[in-house]
Amino acid sequence: LGLKRAKTAATEEHPLGYHRVTYFYGMMVALLLFLVGGLFSIYEGWHRLAHPEPLKNGVIALAVLGVAIVLESVSLWGAMREIRKVQAGRSFMRWFRETRQSELMVVAGEDIAALGGLVLAFIAVLLAMWTGNPLFDSLGSIAVGVLLVIVAIAIIIEIKAMIVGESAEPSLRRAIEAHVVARPEVKRVIRLITLQWGERLVVAVRAEMAPASSADELIAAINRVEASLQETFPQAHWVFFEPDR
Repeated sequence: LGLKRAKTAATEEHPLGYHRVTYFYGMMVALLLFLVGGLFSIYEGWHRLAHPEPLKNGVIALAVLGVAIVLESVSLWGAMREIRKVQAGRSFMRWFRETRQSELMVVAGEDIAALGGLVLAFIAVLLAMWTGNPLFDSLGSIAVGVLLVIVAIAIIIEIKAMIVGESAEPSLRRAIEAHVVARPEVKRVIRLITLQWGERLVVAVRAEMAPASSADELIAAINRVEASLQETFPQAHWVFFEPDR
C-alpha cells in the first residue's frame, strides 16, 4: 500500500511528491510486528506458564511449522538477493544501519524475525513432545515474542531516523561531493546537503564557481553541473545550486 501511494503525483501541498509515505507504512509494519506479533506471543507464553496445558496436535503443529520454515526461507532468500545487489561489500548489519530503502529493510527484518521465530517454535514443540513437559512450549512462545520485539524495535529506530530526515547513504554522499568538486566549473564546494526522499534524492549545493565573464555564463555553468550530476546520479531528482564566495 505504501509503495502504491508513494507514486501519487506531486501537488501544491506536497510539491516534492509522496515518496516518503513508505516510511510511515514501514513504521506501521514494525508496530504490528511489535504489538500483534511480539507482545501477544509473550502474553501467550506467560498465560501457558500460569495455566499449563498438555500439548495437543503436536505432529500437525510440527508439519505446519516445517512448511512455514521452507516458505519463509524462500522469502528471505529473495530479500537477501535484492540486498546483495546494493550491499556493496558491506556487512548485513552495516547495510541495515546505512540503508535508506525502508521497504527492503522492513521485508528483510520481518523475514529474519519470522524465520527465527518459526525455528524457535519448532524446537519448542519438539522438546515439549519429546519430554511431555508443556513448559518448553510456553518458553518457546516467550522466546519467539522477545525475538519479534527486538527486531521490531531495531526497525522502528531506523525508520524513525528516516522520518526525521536522513542524508543519502554515506558512500553515495561522498560520491556526489567528489563529482561536484571534480567539475571544472566549480572552484570549491562550501556546503553540500543531501536528503533522502523515498527512492529519490534532494541535493543542495553551495559552491564557489570558477570565474565567469557574465551572469549568463555563470548560469550556464551551474546548469551544466546540475545536468551532469543528475545524469551520473539519476536518483538526484531535485538539485538546488547556490553560487557563493
